[in-house]
Amino acid sequence: MEEYLNMSHSYVNLPKLKKGDTIGIISPSHVATRERYEGAIRQLEALGFRVKTAKNLYKDTYGYIAGDRERADDLNELVSDPEVKLIFFGGGYGSVDLLPLIDYENIRKHPKCFLSYSDGTSILNAIYTRTGIVTYYGQTPGDYCAPAPYTLDQFKRVFLEESTGAFLPNSDWYTVTSGSSEGILIGGYLHNVALGLGNPFFSYDPSQKYLLFLEDHERFSSIPEINSLLSFIEQSNFMSCVCGLIFGHYSESISLPLLERLKRLGKKHGIPVVYTDDFGHGQNHAILPVGCKAKLDADLKTLFFY
Repeated sequence: MEEYLNMSHSYVNLPKLKKGDTIGIISPSHVATRERYEGAIRQLEALGFRVKTAKNLYKDTYGYIAGDRERADDLNELVSDPEVKLIFFGGGYGSVDLLPLIDYENIRKHPKCFLSYSDGTSILNAIYTRTGIVTYYGQTPGDYCAPAPYTLDQFKRVFLEESTGAFLPNSDWYTVTSGSSEGILIGGYLHNVALGLGNPFFSYDPSQKYLLFLEDHERFSSIPEINSLLSFIEQSNFMSCVCGLIFGHYSESISLPLLERLKRLGKKHGIPVVYTDDFGHGQNHAILPVGCKAKLDADLKTLFFY
């Protein structure tokens, strides 16, 4: 918590990207394959960007992933690279290994954008809470092998265009519990958020309010597992700072048991809760800025960043 308190409660939102900028790609959570990543690289280059791959991107030192230091070196070296404006990485398992090895002071000195999702949650939240730099949740390099129009639109709106601050949906939103709230947007993949509470690399300011976003998927977690993970969050000290909840895509058809569980959470803590298919492990890959101030109106089904 001390690391966060030393940040003076401000956040750093970086300048927009421009065509010709360099995107750096790393793989903290899985073994990248050349076939898949080369397709994504071609698509990113077709969008007008240069792409630089980390030296250990394709290594499998541990059999299932590259070594801790190899993966951390990739991240730290791309941070130091003045050409790289955005560091892009996907999910899997293992990002938490890197948290003690990331050079956060170097990130403060050489700020740049970080974009990931799923297991990348741990790194995105650690960078934000340790440095105050806004990070971005919602997309992975694999999404660019054959990017959907909404994926491309979200990337352009967040990183290239001057935005109005209004979140652009691509699905129906469900009001689980009514109300509106304002706070610092933080969250990610449910497992990483729940397991990260109490970790020194996930810190928060107890005097602030947080708008929590979470997502999981039926192929990873059953409703009983979702229930347990939500209970861990509810029983943490962090929950007293949560002023609203946005839950992302879980299944192709709406899960009524999930909505009932989310309703119990919302009513118990007196906070607005919504469900949306716009982000997570589904077809829609919206981008949410971790550390940005935001306002949720569950009744109007709107989300604004400011």
